[in-house]
Amino acid sequence: MYIGIDLGGTKVSALVLDETGRERCRARRPTPAGYAETLDTLADLVAELEACAGRRGLPVGLGVAGLVDPAAGTVRAVNLPWLAGRRFGADLAGRLGRPVPMANDANCFALSEATDGAAAGAEVVFGAVLGTGVGGGIVVHGRCLTGAHGIAGEWGHTPLPWREPGDGPPELCPCGRIGCIETILSGAGLVKFHSPLPGCGETAVGIAEKAIQGDQKACFTLNRYFSALARALAFVLNFLDPDTIVLGGGLSQLPDILENVSRSWRGLALVAEPRTRLVVARHGADSGVRGAAWLARQR
Repeated sequence: MYIGIDLGGTKVSALVLDETGRERCRARRPTPAGYAETLDTLADLVAELEACAGRRGLPVGLGVAGLVDPAAGTVRAVNLPWLAGRRFGADLAGRLGRPVPMANDANCFALSEATDGAAAGAEVVFGAVLGTGVGGGIVVHGRCLTGAHGIAGEWGHTPLPWREPGDGPPELCPCGRIGCIETILSGAGLVKFHSPLPGCGETAVGIAEKAIQGDQKACFTLNRYFSALARALAFVLNFLDPDTIVLGGGLSQLPDILENVSRSWRGLALVAEPRTRLVVARHGADSGVRGAAWLARQR
C-alpha cells in the first residue's frame, strides 16, 4: 500500500491506495500557515492513514502546488510562501523517517492518469491542467519526466503560439512574463474572452451554462477559447508527439471541448491526421493525490 498527499494552497488531501489502485483510506486537513505547522500536519496525516490501513512505514509520495526542484528538494509555491528557501524534502523525510519523493501537482496528475486513468497504457502522456492556473506534466514509459530543474511540462508559462487578433493584446502573467498561455487558458482568461471589462460578474461555469442553453455570445466565447487551446496543444503535439493528451481541471469539463479542440489542431500539427488521443481525466479532482501515491510506489 502507498500513501499519497496533495499539498495545496487551501487544503491537504491524503489517501492510501493498494497495489490495484483501490482506495483504502482517506483524510483531509486545512493547509496550515507556517513551516513547522506544515511538517506537523503531514506527519499527523501519515500517522492517521497508517492507523486506518493497519500498517506502519508505508511509502509516502507528495504532490505540491508549486515548482519542485528534485535535486535540491526545495519548493517554490505562491500559495505556500513559508516553504521558500527551505530544505523541505529533507526535513519531511527526516520527520517521517523515510524518503518522500515530491513532484509538482500537475506531474502527479499526469502520472495518475498514465498509470490507471484515461491514458493507461500510453507510452508518452502529456497532462494539461486547466483551472485557476494552467499546469502541465509529462510521463514517459510510466515515469514522470521532471527535467534538470523540475520544470518539464510547464507549458502554461510559454507564449501562446500563432496568436490571433481575437486573443486580444498579450497580458502580464503572474510569473512576470507577457503573453503566457496561462493568461488565455485559465479560468480568468476565459472570463476575459467573454468580457474584457473587469468586474463583469461572469464566471467560467456561468459562461459554460449559457453556452449549453444556446446563448450566442457564450458559444462564441467558448469557440475562441477552444481555438486558443487547440493552438497551444498543437505546439505540444509538434514538439513532444505524445500518444495521449489528458485534460484536467475545472475547464476540462467545458461542453464539447474534445471534439472542438481535436478538430481545430489538425491544420497546425505537422501530420495531416494526428493519432494523438485527446481525453478528459478519469479520476477528476483525485488525480493529483492518486498520482502522489503512485510516485511513492515508484520510489
